[in-house]
Amino acid sequence: MSTHYDTQNIFAKILRGEIPAIKVYEDDRTLAFMDIMPQAKGHTLVIPKAEAVTLLDLSADDAAYTIQIVQKVAKAIEKALDTSGIVLMQLSGESAGQTVPHIHFHLIPSSIHELRKHAAEMGNQEEIKATAEKIKLVLEQL
Repeated sequence: MSTHYDTQNIFAKILRGEIPAIKVYEDDRTLAFMDIMPQAKGHTLVIPKAEAVTLLDLSADDAAYTIQIVQKVAKAIEKALDTSGIVLMQLSGESAGQTVPHIHFHLIPSSIHELRKHAAEMGNQEEIKATAEKIKLVLEQL
């Protein structure tokens, strides 16, 4: 099943540099950046650069590569924020709660029982930037 990819979605615009993002990691196939409406401190998103709306639209190769980056970023978050638990979410499809039509993985250093509501309120951007710097420092050492 293939879903039509909207090249004007916010993540596509971030990938093209049309909209700024607080990036923590980037390579030729993936991008990791801070969620500006975090469900917990350190909430980070990892996206493949491939044009795919849902997990079902992503090639097996891109899915495998992206999950390796998800793991790398998760390790950095745990170390940078001195936490031992990360909620990994991937909402595939609008009916599952996916709000941006570009496949993305949520890394949320928290407990599922303590998460704030999804995409509910803007976070403190200065605090988010400071947290991103901590994560980037650890990623540079990995």
